[in-house]
Amino acid sequence: MTPQEKATAYWKNNLKYLYILLSIWFLVSFGAGILFAEQLNNFKLAGFPVGFWFAQQGSIYVFVILIFVYVRLMNKLDKKYNYEDNE
Repeated sequence: MTPQEKATAYWKNNLKYLYILLSIWFLVSFGAGILFAEQLNNFKLAGFPVGFWFAQQGSIYVFVILIFVYVRLMNKLDKKYNYEDNE
């Protein structure tokens, strides 16, 4: 595999991860916090309606978790394509 092909494959995998993780964040923040808030408000979480909780706190928590997932995925991707930090 040439360096250009390797870089292209690496970037395609990176974009795939980004699309998936950002889609999850969109579904949680927009879907649970806005679109499905009425249905989710029938349930309680820590004394608050779940739809309200996702709109105020849940999407932030999910975003932080997705950051850690992205870091883990990128570390694996770096190892796969030999782009590890050699310091």
